[in-house]
Amino acid sequence: MSALYHPVAHCGGLDDPRAADYERRWLLVNSGGQWMTRTECPALADIAVEMRFGYLVLRAPGMLRIDIPLDVIEDDDSVRSAVLVGTQAVDVVDEGELAAAWVSNFTGIPCRLMKVHPDMGPVDWPE
Repeated sequence: MSALYHPVAHCGGLDDPRAADYERRWLLVNSGGQWMTRTECPALADIAVEMRFGYLVLRAPGMLRIDIPLDVIEDDDSVRSAVLVGTQAVDVVDEGELAAAWVSNFTGIPCRLMKVHPDMGPVDWPE
């Protein structure tokens, strides 16, 4: 039996061993700077996640897919911020306006797709 990985926290999982290195690397953050879970936004469960050709691929009903590069050198401090995951401040990088429009349009909630900064230590994800 293989594991199910969730590169985007609280979105659809995938049965792909390559995804282990990307477990919970991305998260959705609402306009108040709070991490979004399926409790606040049940639509997250409908976002399907794949890994293809160096990209994180997101698909959702009624939406065109969006491809996000898996590994990018994070050297632009203007897109970095901190968000709360539970009680922990997590250093994140904003994936940009196109990704924000995609997740906001699908969920119906103004939000942004954020990536945990590679220099960030372990994140204590609440269950």
